[in-house]
Amino acid sequence: MAETTRAQRFFEMKRQGKPIVMLTAYDAPTAAAEWQAGVDILLVGDSVGTNILGYASEREVTLNDICHHTRAVRRGAPEAFILSDLPYKTYETPEAALTHARSLVEAGADMVKFEGARPAIVEALVAAKIDVCCHIGLEPQHHEDKRVKGRSAADAAALIDAALALDKAGMSMLILELVPEEVAGKITSRVTAPSIGIGAGRKTDGQVLVVTDLLGTTGNNFRHNKRYAEAGILQDNAYRTYVEDVRRGAFPAEANLFHMSEEELAIFMSEAT
Repeated sequence: MAETTRAQRFFEMKRQGKPIVMLTAYDAPTAAAEWQAGVDILLVGDSVGTNILGYASEREVTLNDICHHTRAVRRGAPEAFILSDLPYKTYETPEAALTHARSLVEAGADMVKFEGARPAIVEALVAAKIDVCCHIGLEPQHHEDKRVKGRSAADAAALIDAALALDKAGMSMLILELVPEEVAGKITSRVTAPSIGIGAGRKTDGQVLVVTDLLGTTGNNFRHNKRYAEAGILQDNAYRTYVEDVRRGAFPAEANLFHMSEEELAIFMSEAT
């Protein structure tokens, strides 16, 4: 871990057994609301591609996309801790990872994240005093098959080996996605860095969800997710009601209007004719 960074707080939370709360954020209003609600880490994830930008895959997300949304999140929550994803193919070498990570930091990220067991990239970023979150298990940028990873003993052992290598390299955090609870618990107990689970059970040091999944604003739902609202239904109803009101002349109403004073109106009408 880079020296004396804001990430130190999460190591302390792990030691104290205090759960870490992470949630994706892609825009300023959402970031402000999440921060005020007490979310510990705002994740500008590559999930912005499929949930906000209309891309078919996380692989289409560009560095400019993540920088753009990181800036928006930083404007909405100036004091928040922000974690931003390095997009697909932007960290093929330590040199490339460092160049692109610096762009994310300049955009407002406190920490950057990449997928896979690549200790050399962790070492390069940490040497440049950039905090790193690693991501193993299901890797959305690299795995076509969106299924649970580490179900077999051999695959679970490989995940543990990867986590230990990344921890030794100096990562500041580890996301475990779609892995059995038993495996996530074993990894959490063996690494120094705090772990964050998504579909990884109850034994990680924290949890993360995608905000659009949590709110129910898309049609997708997943076993690992819990919908805390049905905002999509509320939005649909609001849109339909607005259309109906405009078409029947109910909007705008008197309460939505602005008028000239009688004196100015008289002058205007006389000059207009």
